[in-house]
Amino acid sequence: MSHNIAYSTADKADVLAYLGSNGNLTADQRRCLDGIRKYAQAHQEDLDRQGVDWGLSIPDALDHLIAGRTDSDAECAGNAYHSALQHIIDRNASDPYNLGTYSKPSMFFGLVDDEMRRLGVPADLLPHGYLYGGLPDDFPHIPHSLDGYPAIGYLPLAKTKPAADAYRAVLDRMDPDFRYDVQELIDKLDFEHDEWESATRKVDWYTQDTLFFQLT
Repeated sequence: MSHNIAYSTADKADVLAYLGSNGNLTADQRRCLDGIRKYAQAHQEDLDRQGVDWGLSIPDALDHLIAGRTDSDAECAGNAYHSALQHIIDRNASDPYNLGTYSKPSMFFGLVDDEMRRLGVPADLLPHGYLYGGLPDDFPHIPHSLDGYPAIGYLPLAKTKPAADAYRAVLDRMDPDFRYDVQELIDKLDFEHDEWESATRKVDWYTQDTLFFQLT
């Protein structure tokens, strides 16, 4: 089974505003939440058509997140919570871009980490660490999805250039089997850094600070 990795940029605070808010939101945020609920319901209806039962529906998981709880004891509650949170991120983030599709992405990027670590790339910039490292520290704990997917990772936009530069510095010494994918990652990180730097400089209201990864 293959897994897709997509990413988008957002202001971390915009996403956090919904978690534990109990509906104490601005008018704009309430309108956005109405849209989030519609997407969550459509996602659940798609699961129902497939006969997929996580023991906790995505709309109910969304209600839990808004209430500030993630305490469902359903076996696949993590799947529902991650899906609900991803809908919150999606409605508060840029359009998503595709990083790639992999048959065993965790294994692949684990090997990439090993190679980069051997070549001196700092631990906090290794890609498996931010793709599979979970949510920022100030987010609530969410149970892991059964079998690991869906999952959410993140990288501060301020680290996109240091990461791209570190990968570029070792690319020609890496195992050739990794070079194409690492070059793709470098290109995407360079682009996101340039967009972030330009928008931060030119747009007064721009506050995006986080690259969120969606693994499905």
